[in-house]
Amino acid sequence: MADLRIIVVGGGIAGLVAALALRAPRREVIVLEASRMNKELGALISLQPNASKIATSLGLDSILASTGPMEDKAFRVYNPEGQKQMDIPSDFQKYGAQRIIYHRVDLHNALKEACTAPHGYGKPVQIIPSSRVLTADCEKGIVNLESGTTYQGDIIIGADGIHSNLRTSVLGQGVSAPKPTGLSAYRLLLDTADLERSKAFTSVINPREAATIMVVGHDRRIVMGPGRDGSVYGVVAIVPDEHMKEDSDMKSWTSEGDTTKLFESFAEFPEWIKDVLRASNTAPALYQLRDIDPLPNWVRGRTILIGDAAHAMLPTQGQGASQSFEDAEALQAFLRDVNKDTSEAEIKHCLREVYETRHARASLIQAYSRQQAKPGMDPATMKVKLNPVEFLDYNCKYDGAKAWRQKMNKQNVVEGVVSHTTVPLKVVEPLS
Repeated sequence: MADLRIIVVGGGIAGLVAALALRAPRREVIVLEASRMNKELGALISLQPNASKIATSLGLDSILASTGPMEDKAFRVYNPEGQKQMDIPSDFQKYGAQRIIYHRVDLHNALKEACTAPHGYGKPVQIIPSSRVLTADCEKGIVNLESGTTYQGDIIIGADGIHSNLRTSVLGQGVSAPKPTGLSAYRLLLDTADLERSKAFTSVINPREAATIMVVGHDRRIVMGPGRDGSVYGVVAIVPDEHMKEDSDMKSWTSEGDTTKLFESFAEFPEWIKDVLRASNTAPALYQLRDIDPLPNWVRGRTILIGDAAHAMLPTQGQGASQSFEDAEALQAFLRDVNKDTSEAEIKHCLREVYETRHARASLIQAYSRQQAKPGMDPATMKVKLNPVEFLDYNCKYDGAKAWRQKMNKQNVVEGVVSHTTVPLKVVEPLS
């Protein structure tokens, strides 16, 4: 009997975790990735409890065990003077899993290994780099590559990121493009040993302690913490665009920033913060923070959008990668019984089920992420007013798509949003 063919467009974290989740007997899963897959970003990334439990179910823990994953023990907020404003011990176990910090390369490599391992469930996933998909016939399941090559599948998964070409194929011309949010971010990955030479910094922070640190000052903030068993230290410095000292209108996370300009953006901050920026031996990555408004639909014919292609969001809730894991688990759950004999109508119905289960939740987390990106310091009192755990229960109390769907059906649902949530979808509004 012929295999069900699933084409995944995009070989980033969203595409690979979807491919892994959909790997099964009687299936052929092909990942088409535009890049050569030889330049994954050197940065830290978190999986929140809602995603950590999915990673465990997919068998990733054993592969990642040797890479030095770190359980986040606390979230601490400081003002620029080094005065602690909040100290929130991690209580993630109540969600059934922990918040885990990985090196992005380690997580990406683990997903590739799990997808292509010969001993895995079903046939190994085929990953084809240098395969840029430009358009798709969503009804027929045909994708068209820049090279002129075409692939046809029974199901097409659009995981091609915030600048997705598949989004136009699904929604048509005029679809909302990624929007600048008024913020840009410098990203650094430091050797912790270099950072430990700063007496000013270590008098405030122990850089090897498994804790996430956020420094909020003026209209800027720095989020930082350790990874790889404490051997590296990740730093993200967020600056409003109007205070940038260089052009941040860049599309790539790997665009190179200017270290001198970074210092100028944080000139008002004290030495213990500047020492963090000095500890880098390489130029920072610089990118403009963009997201998209909730889309009216993710599905057309045999094609569904996931990850940043469907619901790109700001990093302020740390949910970007975690929502991609949720997408993958939803695909696995609703397509579990789909095979080559499944009718086209049933395939479309299953994809619609994924969308209807995921859309309101992902859109609301987009809204939360925008809300958390607004200035975090009260200019009148110079105290931090940001509450980083305000939406934690909603984000992390998640036990899979079908359980969430059942929960939604039991509650009073108004216009697709559960009425007990604290922020309605209309909050997805510009930051300005």
